[in-house]
Amino acid sequence: MSLLAWIILFTALGGAASALAASAFLLSPAALRARALPHLVSFATGALLGAALLGLLPDALASVGPEGGHRIGLTLLIGLLIFFVLEKLLLWRHCHQEVCEGHTPVLGQGHAVLVHDDHAHAKHRDAASASLVLIGDGFHNVLDGVLIAAAFLTDVHLGIVTSMAVVAHEIPQEVGDFAVLLNGGMSRARALALNLLTSLTSVIGGVAAYFSLSGVQHVLPYALALAASSFLYIAVADLIPGLHRRVDPGSGVTQILLISLGVSVIYVSHSMAH
Repeated sequence: MSLLAWIILFTALGGAASALAASAFLLSPAALRARALPHLVSFATGALLGAALLGLLPDALASVGPEGGHRIGLTLLIGLLIFFVLEKLLLWRHCHQEVCEGHTPVLGQGHAVLVHDDHAHAKHRDAASASLVLIGDGFHNVLDGVLIAAAFLTDVHLGIVTSMAVVAHEIPQEVGDFAVLLNGGMSRARALALNLLTSLTSVIGGVAAYFSLSGVQHVLPYALALAASSFLYIAVADLIPGLHRRVDPGSGVTQILLISLGVSVIYVSHSMAH
């Protein structure tokens, strides 16, 4: 089998395996999913923070060396601003024909209307977060495909081992992605289809790296920084404010534990991949 065929096979299998393994969550009963969803959002927050700060950014900084740290920081800042603008556009689209904070005057309205507006705006933010996580995850999976292709171009056995490590790294993050998608109002079938589709973008990265690896390697640190900015923005700007909607002490302790678990799983998975 040709080297390109190996790359296509394992990038496709890796993306599909992680998405399908995480989709087992969708097979659980509706009542169980409703109870588990807030906990999975907490886990997703930790997983996204861990992937950005323990995986993507350190790799980007290590690739450019000390002299390139400022460029990575600038890329991260630009990425955060891009995702801020993108979310603004998505929020405008979601509430364009509905009552929401962006279109409803606050002065002169009753308390019931204000509560409805806050609730509607929260729903729009959840929907926008789901769209953003698909964009960020697709971008991240393209980079995974690049890394798998680079390993295969070095040695086929190294490529197979790297593919297995990527799957182990992606499964907990895909579980978190499903939580964000369902929290954003998507049906189970739509969440599964879109998550599987974005997972298969790793094939694009693998094929692109095979034909132009030197060019991909040159821009890879900055692509990693952009991927990190998307995960950081989703976690800090979207998911964490949602967690603050539950203010009882028990929920707070549970959220902290699950965020820590998400960070820990990503840390262990990333360590195994290296």
